[in-house]
Amino acid sequence: MMARTKRSRRSYGAGEWGRNRVRIFPDPKTGIFQMEWREDGRRLTRSLGHREWVRAKREADEFAAGFASPGRNGKAEAEPEPLTLGGLLDIYGEEVTPTKGKRTRERDRVVTAMFLRFFGRDRDPATFSQRDWDRFIRARRAGRAGPSGKPVGNRTIEWDLTFLVAVFNWAERSKDERGRPLLDRNPLKGLRKPREKNPARVVLSEDQYRALLAVSWQVGWRFHVALVLAHETGHRIGAIRHLRWADIDFEGREVRWRAEHEKTGHQHVTPLTDEAVAALEEARRMGTGTGNALVLPSPSDATRCMSRVSGFQWWKKAETLAGLEPKRGRGWHSLRRKFASDLMDTPLKVLCELGGWKDATTVLRCYQRPDAGQLRTALEGRRKPRG
Repeated sequence: MMARTKRSRRSYGAGEWGRNRVRIFPDPKTGIFQMEWREDGRRLTRSLGHREWVRAKREADEFAAGFASPGRNGKAEAEPEPLTLGGLLDIYGEEVTPTKGKRTRERDRVVTAMFLRFFGRDRDPATFSQRDWDRFIRARRAGRAGPSGKPVGNRTIEWDLTFLVAVFNWAERSKDERGRPLLDRNPLKGLRKPREKNPARVVLSEDQYRALLAVSWQVGWRFHVALVLAHETGHRIGAIRHLRWADIDFEGREVRWRAEHEKTGHQHVTPLTDEAVAALEEARRMGTGTGNALVLPSPSDATRCMSRVSGFQWWKKAETLAGLEPKRGRGWHSLRRKFASDLMDTPLKVLCELGGWKDATTVLRCYQRPDAGQLRTALEGRRKPRG
C-alpha cells in the first residue's frame, strides 16, 4: 500500500495586497509547496519543488521583494486590486483565526468555506447589502447553504452571521501596509440577526441532580468527579475537563481556572466546597494526583483530557440509569444554569466571579431561572400595605 502524504493546512503570505502579494501553500495531495500571485489581473501558480516550510517562506519573501522592485519588466507600478471577499477571508484566516481555540478555529474554516461558496471568492465585500443578508438567511433556513445541506434553525444562522459581521468589523479597523483601511465601512453593521424566540435553556432540578449523583459511580469515577465539580463550581465542562493538579490548591481549598480554557478568556481563582474537595480527593486516589497531570485524563491516553464525546455519552448513560426521561437541552450546561439559579440571592458581581461569567446581563438573560418556591417566598416577604 502506498504511504499517504501527511496533509498540512499551513499557508504563508508575503507582500502587500493589490501590489505584490504572494502566498505559499502545500499541495493537498503531494505536500509540495506551491506559490501563488497575481500578475496583469491573472492568478498564477508555480511549484517550489520541495516540502521545506522555512525555505518556502524565505522564497516567498524574496519573490515578493523582487516582484515589487522599481521598474520591474519596464512597467509602472500597477494600481492595487480591489479587495475581494476571498482575499479578506484569507487574511482573517491567516491573522485572526489562529489566535482562537481549537473548536472555534475549525468552525471558522467551515463557515469561511460556506460563505465563499454562497457569495463567491471574487465578490466585493463593500457591496454587501440587506438583500444579500436576507438571501443568505432564506437559503440557510431552507438547507440550500451550509456544509450539511439540511435546514437549520435561527440559532445556527445567528452564529454564522456573527462570524461574518466580526470579519467585516475587523476589516474596518485594520489597515494594509500603506495605511489604508481594508474596508472603509462595514456594510452589515446594524442588520438584525434572526433569533430563537424560545431557546431551550433547561435548568437541572435538585432531584434530578441527586438522581444522577446516585448512579454516577456506575458510569465511572471520571463522570462522578466531573458531575460534582460542575455542580459545585458552576463552570463549563470544557474548563473542568482541562483541569490539572497544578490548578488545585488543597491547602487553600481553591481552584485556578486557566484563561485558555475559559470561553471569556478570563483567568480566575474560586474557592472549593467540601463536596468538591471530596470529589477531587477521589480523583487523586484514582490517578496520579501530582504535578501537571490531568485531573480527568482520557481512559485511553493519560496525556489527553477526557473528551467532549465521552462526557456526552456518560451523561446519556447516567440519565438512563437514573430513570430520567431524555429532554432536549438538559446536559452539562443545565448544571451551570442550576448553579446560577441556586445562588440567585448572591450579589451578581460575586456570582459572576464564582462562575466565570464576564457579563452580568448574560447571567440574568440566559442562566437564572426562579422556581415556584422562590416566587412564592418573594410574594410572602412583600411588605403589607398599612390600612
